[in-house]
Amino acid sequence: MALSPRDTAKRRAERTRIRLRSLANGRPRLSVFRSSKNIYAQIIDDERGVTLASASSLEGEKKEKGSDKDAAARVGALVAQRAIEKGVKDVVFDRGGYIYHGRVKALADAAREAGLNF
Repeated sequence: MALSPRDTAKRRAERTRIRLRSLANGRPRLSVFRSSKNIYAQIIDDERGVTLASASSLEGEKKEKGSDKDAAARVGALVAQRAIEKGVKDVVFDRGGYIYHGRVKALADAAREAGLNF
């Protein structure tokens, strides 16, 4: 029986997270979710099971487009700023099974420029 595209994406994301657990060394993870219209990022402490900081392209002006690289860069900078305010500088990047290209890469680059280390 063939897997649905959603099941395939879940498997890819889980494969990525298994590898991240071995690399984490107690660092929280910067998780990315990308939909067709928006992009979301959150910093999660897996040891305690809590979200430390989050940001999405839905924040701010509703008339702005939320599905382009500029929006992803804004989200990356915003989540990094919020994490640094909470005292988190070192994270592991969880691309969630998405290819490291386009909006995902723009978000990661902006988060690095804003001060996160990964």
